[in-house]
Amino acid sequence: MTDDRNDISVPDAALLYCRISTAQQDIDGSGLDSQEHRCREKARQLGCPVEAIFPDTVTGEGDFMKRPGMVELLAHLDANPHKRYLVIFDDLKRYARDTEFHLALRRAMMKRKAIRICLNFKFEDTPEGKFLETMLAATGTLEREQNARQTKQKMLARMEQGFWVYHAPRGYRYIEAKNGGKIVVLDEPLASVVREALEGYACGRFETQAEVRRYLQDQPLFPTYGPNKYLPQQRITELLTNPFYTGHLCHEPSGISWVKAQHEPLISLETFEKIQERRAGNAKAPTRKNINLDFPLRGFVTCNDCGNPYTSCWSKGKKKKYPYYLCDTRGCVSYRKSIRRERIEGEFVEIVKSLQPTKDLFRFAKTMFAEAWRQRSQQAQARTKAMQDELSTVKAEIDTLLDRVISVSSASVITAFERKIGALEKQRRLLEEKLADKPSNHTTFDKVIEHGLQFLGNPWNLWQTDNFALKRIVLRLAFADRIEFCREKGYRTPKIAIPFKVLDDISEGNFNMVRAAGLEPARPRASGF
Repeated sequence: MTDDRNDISVPDAALLYCRISTAQQDIDGSGLDSQEHRCREKARQLGCPVEAIFPDTVTGEGDFMKRPGMVELLAHLDANPHKRYLVIFDDLKRYARDTEFHLALRRAMMKRKAIRICLNFKFEDTPEGKFLETMLAATGTLEREQNARQTKQKMLARMEQGFWVYHAPRGYRYIEAKNGGKIVVLDEPLASVVREALEGYACGRFETQAEVRRYLQDQPLFPTYGPNKYLPQQRITELLTNPFYTGHLCHEPSGISWVKAQHEPLISLETFEKIQERRAGNAKAPTRKNINLDFPLRGFVTCNDCGNPYTSCWSKGKKKKYPYYLCDTRGCVSYRKSIRRERIEGEFVEIVKSLQPTKDLFRFAKTMFAEAWRQRSQQAQARTKAMQDELSTVKAEIDTLLDRVISVSSASVITAFERKIGALEKQRRLLEEKLADKPSNHTTFDKVIEHGLQFLGNPWNLWQTDNFALKRIVLRLAFADRIEFCREKGYRTPKIAIPFKVLDDISEGNFNMVRAAGLEPARPRASGF
């Protein structure tokens, strides 16, 4: 069977195949509409009616079986074996751009007795014709692969300059740059939502990744799937492990590792490291999805009999519902024995009020904290000097490894060197970030610790608000651990946080002053002094 023009006198109908691989081809005049017009005109000249049109808008990387339009065209030929078709297309580049698949597609057409018509090339069933067709297909393959290589090189060069070239992560979007091309910028207010999720997990506000997911599911701006706002765990993992949010680029296939990016970061590199440490730590049981905002002590107050946290519920009475806390641990002697909310929360209020120090004690504590501030400032200066020395050492080690890579020929050794250099580069970025973010020398004690002292002076002010988040902050800042509650005797002695414990010890005189001679044993004075 041949597909030259000697057989064109007996076709039943024409099938048109049109393909574009980029949106630009629609703009420059080689789009689907223009291809269809040219193919229709050819069918009219041959006196053959057009039965169907099969468009494609993907490249398929040369493989025609990855193009839906071409697959449908072949299926149409298979469904009508009794008909003789002309398959008309605009150019060989629209037909196939890979030598192997071009030849396979030619065999597939001949098997189905289809006659190929190309507007820019004449098929001939001769050795010379087949050779020329194969050479043109090979030329198309070369052009496609060269274009792909050039594109990858340009993308790599742009990433090395600090510009992201792939899909913008959540919280960012692309805009046209003034000097050409596109750059990523913060996509507010979605960026603030992502920042809160990342920083919340880093500081422990969200104890588990499940809590991060629930937080994002509750944000209308964050993309989810379906009416149930489904958010796969993979999306949360990608969010928490993406260095892009620190203002750095990492792309392992391209060999890009911790390159300083041109876009504005959402979080610091230090925050990113805290997130990774938390992810690598021991997993904690997730907070229940249906946690009720009406019970701020739920999960914090524990049963005195079994040590497990109390749960809560609303119990339906004859006329209204009543709130209760209860232990839900099977086998516990207090299992399902409820405690009225007003009792368990009312007694807790007295504990919070008891944390408030007297005015004289608060003034003394402020003086004590000011002295601690002075000492910590001195320690911070020493740490800054140590980080500067460490940074110099890391830079020197990177330079040494780079010099050694040049003289190495083993691929495995080069890979090991690159891995080590990548780790050192990340360490260098982290040190530079810490040094850049060090507190200003003009920062005063009063400015920094003002809000903390307000909380320390009266935590009850936060607890009495109706804000559930503020109540949870009080629990985390004022107490060192959960509090046990006994159904018969009430609360056990709570473990309060260190600042409140210090004030409590001072008020009760539970502290010892340092000897006048200092920490070391006193030495005998010489005579005459």
